[in-house]
Amino acid sequence: MEADRVTKVSVIGMGTMGAAMARRLLDTDIEVTVWARRSASTKPLAEQGATAHELPTDAVRNADVVISMLPTAEATAQVMFDDSVVEAMRSGAIWVQMATIGVEQTEQLAAESQERRPEVSFVDAPVSGSRIPAEQGQLLVLASGPPEAEQPLRPVFAALGRDTLWLGAAGAGSRLKLILNTWLAFQTEGAAESAALADRLGVSSEALFDALRGNPLASPYALSKLTKMVDQNFDADFALDWALKDLDLVASAADPAVAPIASAIAERWRGLVHQGASGLDVSAARRGLN
Repeated sequence: MEADRVTKVSVIGMGTMGAAMARRLLDTDIEVTVWARRSASTKPLAEQGATAHELPTDAVRNADVVISMLPTAEATAQVMFDDSVVEAMRSGAIWVQMATIGVEQTEQLAAESQERRPEVSFVDAPVSGSRIPAEQGQLLVLASGPPEAEQPLRPVFAALGRDTLWLGAAGAGSRLKLILNTWLAFQTEGAAESAALADRLGVSSEALFDALRGNPLASPYALSKLTKMVDQNFDADFALDWALKDLDLVASAADPAVAPIASAIAERWRGLVHQGASGLDVSAARRGLN
């Protein structure tokens, strides 16, 4: 497969990010097929021009590139291996695993894919960014895998992202993704605790924003989450549950002494999820801070 020859991409998994990526690809000349474990999830994409399939094997059969965006490593292995999706892919196709599922888990998928279908390339390519950047093609793609996959994937990654980093062998992308999501958790929790402290000390939201806008202390991401917290807008761009899952992956990949604050944030967020914040945006981290 040569650059600019990708004509059909299959997206497996229609969660927040999978659906956003599929919508973005539909804005290009790439033909898109989709599949989801809940078939109702594919209906909006079909109305926008995607071809929806009842069986994942049918969705990938003629695709040049198959993107998997399933919630966990277990779900990915079940669909791609147990349901024979990898076996249904055509020779020379590329499987791009773009969900955040952990380093060891990704390397296991890569090894099993190589054993089952050596003529199918496996690329580990999680992304930095949430729903809106995905829909706008502004993700950062953290790609790792065989060098020969880089050129044919250019049109796909160019449609989805503002930039792509090629980082080495499969697993390298997942390593960097866990680091970036730890950074994200710190900023989210920092915004939540700062907002709570401002309330306690009688500092208005207006004064806090005036002090932070244009201030190198505040990233655009942190300000956007602070805005959602002040507005009590917890509609999910990136759900608290999934951020917690990523922090748990950090804990499994590294000794707790390496990232003790990440572990502490995870435990507080776990309590929020158990208390009803499941499905809400990470801005719901503001909850429970009085």
